[in-house]
Amino acid sequence: MFPLEMAMLPGEELPLRIFEPRYTAMISDCLAGDPVFGVVMIAAGREVGGGDVRSDVGVLARIVEHAELGDGLYRLRCMLGERIRVTEWLDDAPYPRAMTVPWPDEAGPSVTGADIATIEDTVMELFERIAESRNATLPPREYLLGGPEPGQEAGDRLYALAARIPIGQADRYAVLAAPGARARLDALSEAVETVAAMVEFQLSE
Repeated sequence: MFPLEMAMLPGEELPLRIFEPRYTAMISDCLAGDPVFGVVMIAAGREVGGGDVRSDVGVLARIVEHAELGDGLYRLRCMLGERIRVTEWLDDAPYPRAMTVPWPDEAGPSVTGADIATIEDTVMELFERIAESRNATLPPREYLLGGPEPGQEAGDRLYALAARIPIGQADRYAVLAAPGARARLDALSEAVETVAAMVEFQLSE
């Protein structure tokens, strides 16, 4: 397990430089077998030196590129995939470890393309408001927000959209930890409303 001071979302890319001895040992073990490890957010405290409080929802990171730099240093490029839930934290020996289970989206009310488009419209209005205040021209909507991939589920599209919006770490974790697509839609809507209110307050000063 690799605790970070940020909430990562399925589908994101995670570049890492590994230098701390316990994590170089962890990556060495991963590269010798299945190149996958868990990533969770630090809920309180700092990971360096231990004593941190870790969240129980995270994602699996797969190492897709690596370079060994010598002296136990690694440079990694990881792709984040399946969401996981920690069922039990084990001793940090020789590095953070946990028992985990996959956590796919739970069944619930459906999310439509129109629901997602409503959030996208709100985000674009926010970006346009910022651009107007700076006399700037926005790139196309597709560049800023991306678009749904063929066959992509609504819950996964919401992950991808959240990754492109400047929301706080607590809001990102709320998106990650939402049980299903509808709850994720609600969490992302609330996060966007919070950002919009902050931007309007700053621009009105």
